[in-house]
Amino acid sequence: MALTGRTALLAALGSLPVGILAPSWAGMLAVNAPLSLAILCDYALAAPVRTLQFTRSGDTSVRLGDGAEVHLTVTNPSRRRLRALLRDAWPPSSWLPGTEQASSRRRLTVPAGERRRLTTSLRPTRRGDRHAERITVRSFGPLGLAARQGHHEVPWTVRVLPPFTSRKHLPSRLARLRELDGRTSVLTRGEGTEFDSLREYVPGDDTRSIDWRATARQTAVAVRTWRPERDRHILIVLDTGRTSAGRVGDVPRLDASMDAALLLTALASRAGDRVDLLAYDRRLRAQVQGRSAGDVLPAMVNALAPLEPELVETDARGLAATALARAPRRSLIVLLTGLDTAPIEEGLLPVLPQLAQRHTVLVASVADPRVTRMAERRGTIEAVYEAAAATQTQSQRARTADQLRRHGVTVVDATPENLAPALADAYLALKAAGRL
Repeated sequence: MALTGRTALLAALGSLPVGILAPSWAGMLAVNAPLSLAILCDYALAAPVRTLQFTRSGDTSVRLGDGAEVHLTVTNPSRRRLRALLRDAWPPSSWLPGTEQASSRRRLTVPAGERRRLTTSLRPTRRGDRHAERITVRSFGPLGLAARQGHHEVPWTVRVLPPFTSRKHLPSRLARLRELDGRTSVLTRGEGTEFDSLREYVPGDDTRSIDWRATARQTAVAVRTWRPERDRHILIVLDTGRTSAGRVGDVPRLDASMDAALLLTALASRAGDRVDLLAYDRRLRAQVQGRSAGDVLPAMVNALAPLEPELVETDARGLAATALARAPRRSLIVLLTGLDTAPIEEGLLPVLPQLAQRHTVLVASVADPRVTRMAERRGTIEAVYEAAAATQTQSQRARTADQLRRHGVTVVDATPENLAPALADAYLALKAAGRL
C-alpha cells in the first residue's frame, strides 16, 4: 500500500543520512508537516558533496619556527550553489597551540560551475613530514535547516626542516677560515701541509719552515708559509640511540646535534672539504654521501628533517663498522653522541682504537647547563644533596672525556646553544694544526 500524507514525509526524512537532522527536530517533525517539507526541500537543494573537486598547491617545505601556506582550490561542478562549512584537517603539531580550529575550519560559498581558493596557514611545532588528512565538507541548503556531509582525500606533504639557528655563527668562522687559508692580510705561520708562498722570517717562526735555498739567494731569511689542505674528507656520524632522545631545556639532544652538524657542514664545504653524513643506532637511519659543495647542505637538511631518536641502545660495533666502510681513506670522523659513562665505556671505548688508528676522531656531546647550576646551589639540605649529585655527574663526565683524549680523540662538550660554534672552532683548530 502506498504511503500518503505525513507518513510519506516522515518515511522520506527517515531515509536521510544519519546526523543530517539535529535530534531536537525529531518531536517537531512528527506534528509539523510544513516544517518537515521545508527541511526536506532544504536538504534536496543543498549542493552535492561527492562531486566537489579539490586541488592543492603551495609550500612543500618550511623551517621549524617559520610559517607555510597551503592553498586548496574547491571546484563546484554542480548546478547548485555551494554553501558549506569546510574542515581541512592536519596533524595537531602543524599549528601553534590554540590556533588549530581557526586555521582549519572555514565557511565557503561557491556558485554553480565556479571555483574558490582557500589558504591554510601552517606553523609547525615539530620537525618531520606533516601530511594533510581528509577534507570534510558540510553542504547546507538555502534555509540552513539541513545539510549533506562527506569527505575527500586530497594528499599533500609539508616537510618541516631543522631551524639551523647556528647559521648566525657562520660569518665569523668563515673569516677565521679565510685567515687560515691565506686569503686575507693575516699571515698564518707554519700551519697546514700545502705550500703557499715565501716571506721574511719573523722571530718566533718555526725554524723547520726556513727555506735555505731561497735564503741563499737573498739577504733576508726566507720562510715558507703554508695553507691548510683542501679536499679533505669529513664524515659526520649522528648517534640516534636512546641518549639522543633526552631534552636539555627545551631542545632535544638530537636537535642540538643536528644544528652543530649543519654549521660544520656549511663551514667545511666552504673550506673545500668533502662532507658526508650517516645517522645510526642499531641500523642506518639516514645518509648523505658524495654530494658536491653546493648540494651537500640542502641534502643534509632534507635528510635530517624526518629523523627521530630511537629508544634503543646504540650498537657501537655496528656504528664503527659502518663508519669505516664509508671512510676508506684517512678522514675526520665527527661523532655526535652522549658522554654518559656506561654507553661510552661499554660501547665506544672497545671499538675506538680501530677508528683512531685510521682516522682523526672528534667526539661532540651536549652538556646540560642545569647540572652546573645545581652544583653551585647551597642553603638547604635538598640543595646540598643536589649539588653533590651534580658534582659527581660532572666528575664522571670529565673522567669519560679524559679516557677519550688518551686515545687521541678531540672532545667537545658544550651546552646546546654553544655546541655548534664550539664544534666549528675545534674543526678550525684541527685544520690550523695540519691534522686534517
